[in-house]
Amino acid sequence: MASKLVLLVAFIFDLIAFALAVAAEQRRSSAVLATDSSNNQYCVYSSDIATGLGVGSFLFLLGSQLLIMVSSRCLCCGRGLRPSGSRVWAIVLFIICWVTFFIAEVCLLAGSAKNAYHTKYRTYISSDHPPSCKTLRKGVFGAAAAFIVFTGIISELYYVSYSKANINFPTPYGADTGVRMGSL
Repeated sequence: MASKLVLLVAFIFDLIAFALAVAAEQRRSSAVLATDSSNNQYCVYSSDIATGLGVGSFLFLLGSQLLIMVSSRCLCCGRGLRPSGSRVWAIVLFIICWVTFFIAEVCLLAGSAKNAYHTKYRTYISSDHPPSCKTLRKGVFGAAAAFIVFTGIISELYYVSYSKANINFPTPYGADTGVRMGSL
């Protein structure tokens, strides 16, 4: 049976990662054009807290994924799983879990990196073309938050399916149920 402690800790990590991603979306950097005393324009950016929130969300989601994968031995180490519908679901959910995790992590990393980037151009020659004050597009951290929810749900379903398929069972004719890397 699945460990309730592992599920609870993974849920809390996913919840914290989601909250940090939503907070990062709300606190993205914004920029305004300012003019100095010599009539040159430059960009002034708001606080850069969204980068830290994005990195924090990245780390909590990574911790949740590592916890689930270490607890289930990443599906590839250990003895074979019991042939059943739970094994099939565990394999399918394992793949989907890693895909959604990868998308969420890429969104968080890209959003944090882009949010931390500030242009420092000034207009010296012509004031006809003011500098472009580039900021992070709206919705990058929001997309990461959505994929954090998907990853959390799918990883916990994967862990439960894995636990159901991992119950000791008598194998017919003493045969193993699959090729595993546990003996290597």
